[in-house]
Amino acid sequence: MSPDPTLFTVLDLSGTFVFALNGALTAIRATRLDVVGVVALGMTTALGGGVIRDLCLGEAPPATFRDWRYFALAIAGALIAYLLNRLLDRIGTSILLFDAVGLGVFAVLGASKALDTGLGVAPALALGVISGVGGGTIRDVMTGQVPTVFRAELYAIPAMIAAALAVLSVRLEVYGTLSAVGAVLVCVVIRVVSARREWNAPPPPSIWRTPGGDR
Repeated sequence: MSPDPTLFTVLDLSGTFVFALNGALTAIRATRLDVVGVVALGMTTALGGGVIRDLCLGEAPPATFRDWRYFALAIAGALIAYLLNRLLDRIGTSILLFDAVGLGVFAVLGASKALDTGLGVAPALALGVISGVGGGTIRDVMTGQVPTVFRAELYAIPAMIAAALAVLSVRLEVYGTLSAVGAVLVCVVIRVVSARREWNAPPPPSIWRTPGGDR
């Protein structure tokens, strides 16, 4: 059984909107941009991962370019962030929750889409993670920052776990709405809890450094 396409379309579109919102807010906090810059970075965050995934799968033009709703929601989310950024900063927890949902949905959809094209487990996991974190990584590079996924918080790891659960359920032939939603929820819980408790991925071992910081 496959997941309900209507449910995942709604989640996918919702994730696109919230990713645009979150990406634009992050861009506003990181650097001083005008409305064009904020909208561009919001759209990049929302759409970048899916575009990379589809191009890697040989799907041209990417699905994002064939459905006007993705562009409309990405622009709307970015503009709302531009106009209401102070208000949105006060409801950061809600944005974090929806961002986590978007991360999980994109990771699951990316992995399952890769498997549908006949790719193996490793490429499916990679494309699942890319779908979830690719847009934010491009945004950070465009604003001159080390991507968040490489330096703080658990972000790629929850996406990887969600993608792995999706791949496992496909291999066990139990992939459906319940298993897909379950994978997304696991991603959401890990992402939200890690952000609230400030858990980070482990840094490189410090055994090669002296207390003063020299090698």
